[in-house]
Amino acid sequence: MNIHIQETAQQLGQQAAHLTAQYLREAILKTGSARLILSTGSSQFETLHALVQEDVDWSKVVMFHLDEYAGLPEAHPASFRKYLKERFISLVPLGAYHLVDGNPASIPDLTNELRKAPIDVGLIGIGENAHIAFNDPPANFETKEAYITVNLNESCKRQQVGEGWFASIEDVPAQAISMTVFQIMQCRHIISSVPHKVKAKAVYDTLCSSQAVPEIPATILKTHSSFDLFLDKDSSSLITGPVVWSL
Repeated sequence: MNIHIQETAQQLGQQAAHLTAQYLREAILKTGSARLILSTGSSQFETLHALVQEDVDWSKVVMFHLDEYAGLPEAHPASFRKYLKERFISLVPLGAYHLVDGNPASIPDLTNELRKAPIDVGLIGIGENAHIAFNDPPANFETKEAYITVNLNESCKRQQVGEGWFASIEDVPAQAISMTVFQIMQCRHIISSVPHKVKAKAVYDTLCSSQAVPEIPATILKTHSSFDLFLDKDSSSLITGPVVWSL
């Protein structure tokens, strides 16, 4: 695990994007193409803004993403398909992209596309409850499926309201389609952009845990062989004790 602490979220995003682009260029040079997984949410704004400005041959990149609310129309302001089309897909000439549409019936076809070749880089955010994708605690560390239907807990729903995607907890869908913990861990490189004060407790819990536990889903990332965690001054503010660097 490599921890990078920047002063601001903007600096964090630039550094995370630069490393992402480096890995993508290396994959393209080696195999002629690259495969990328993106996260969404307000914590990814700065990283995606910087990433679309990086020097990458996007025509050789295939993009996937982590999750989508079950049954949510793409036109809804909270739709992650809408988010990615506005903030990434419309801004770079991707070779191809495959979106989670929120329909469980689409999981087999999406899984087939995802597993055609290894994923080179996964941009994996960490939620306020330390979830990765929509794998809320206690996360399922056992399934070997690529995507599953999950129930969103109250903490997760509060985060979505707090970020302004929904007017109230009652408006947040009860379920989502999420990439599994197992599938996330298959990425060759994992980069986590985690800015802002609201993430400080999740960062503290993740870094100070001596075990990878379903109750703190992000702790599993510390077992990955190539994991870079990008923090800003605010999200790293609670780290005063020893960090458990590897598990």
